[in-house]
Amino acid sequence: MTTDLSALDFPTLLAALMRPSSLVELAVLVVVLVASGLLVWLLRGMRDRGRAGQGDSIPSIWFGTHLVDGVLFPLLALALAYVARRVLLELGQPLAVFRLAIPVLMSLAVIRLSVRVLSAAFPASAVMRAVERTISWVAWLGMVLWVTGVLPVLLDELDEIRWKVGANTLSLRNIIEGGLSAGFVMVVVLWISAALEARLLAGASGAQLSLRKVAANALRAILLFVGLLMALSAVGIDLTALSVLGGALGVGIGLGLQKLAANYVSGFVILAERSLRIGDIVNVGGFEGAITDITTRYTVIRAPSGRESIVPNETLTTTAVQNLSLADRRVLLSTVLVVGHDTDVLRLREQLVEAVVAVPRVLADPGPAAQLSRLGNDGLEISVHFWIDDPENGQGNVRSEVNLAILGLLRREGIGLSSGPQVLRLEAPAVPLPVKAPAAESAR
Repeated sequence: MTTDLSALDFPTLLAALMRPSSLVELAVLVVVLVASGLLVWLLRGMRDRGRAGQGDSIPSIWFGTHLVDGVLFPLLALALAYVARRVLLELGQPLAVFRLAIPVLMSLAVIRLSVRVLSAAFPASAVMRAVERTISWVAWLGMVLWVTGVLPVLLDELDEIRWKVGANTLSLRNIIEGGLSAGFVMVVVLWISAALEARLLAGASGAQLSLRKVAANALRAILLFVGLLMALSAVGIDLTALSVLGGALGVGIGLGLQKLAANYVSGFVILAERSLRIGDIVNVGGFEGAITDITTRYTVIRAPSGRESIVPNETLTTTAVQNLSLADRRVLLSTVLVVGHDTDVLRLREQLVEAVVAVPRVLADPGPAAQLSRLGNDGLEISVHFWIDDPENGQGNVRSEVNLAILGLLRREGIGLSSGPQVLRLEAPAVPLPVKAPAAESAR
């Protein structure tokens, strides 16, 4: 029995499945699935032992998060099913179960491949979840149509729907097959780019991370461009027509997309010259935080409070950026207090330095300093300066601890803070206005 499944009608397939010989096929299929699961389990264990102690948390497209969640299980099961099918044919065993199982395993492999690749390339994307469900429904629908023998008839009908586009004649079947081929090519390209990017960024930090980031971005852009050309060729679009599109795109970049192009160029410049690196503490436009990611278009800055700012790369190359951690991680902070004119400033300065240096996170070298910064009518203004070397842990909290230490010192010493000059307001009492007599009474 070597007839293709597409040539069988559905009643014939059901009758073949009801024969006793189908039990032999079913037992072989169970062995194939169990063997595939065991191979995946063994390979997963070898991979986990190889990654032990390396802190590698890169999501695996091959293995997924569960035993049969990755691409490896359906591919192994499909390969072993083909081998078992070949062996059964050599032994003269009529086939029925494997003619149904192989399309099912092929659909499962397509679904797992697309889902795992899209999850790795676009994590936490709601749109990709809808795309994954759509791919699953299309794959299972195609399998059902193939099993029931409807798919060849449907393809022949779609091939009859034709229309002329320029000098070419297109059919609905060509468009659908080209679209599926283009989608498959793009999924494979995303898979390769995600795997190479994860491999490049694994274990990198500091300046090395920035260089690998620019290499990963350039590699992904090149692979996507090549994949796009292959996808367009699969659809049937003449690539020579892209010369006109390239000219129009250049004009568009020069006119309407110049800001977008400037951001992309600025991103590569920042990553290449390493003026800003992932992990640096920067201040851009009054927003201060640590750089958590540098993409080709924008840079993500995360403040200690948890807020994130997405800054276009052009802003980082055309405006002043305060990098607080490029040369030295130490940051100078200050607080101001005003005391009365009768305060012993020399003794108070020494006490302030001792109180501030005892606060955790305040550096002893360089140590804090207290300076008489202003002589005012309302009191003596003293500025207290101190250094920290962990600005990523916040600045307002350590400034608050310093103020509490200063307040405790002033209370122990009986020194009061000046409240400034009092303003005395003198307001005149309200005088009632004379009541104007009515016109009729004044005429009398």
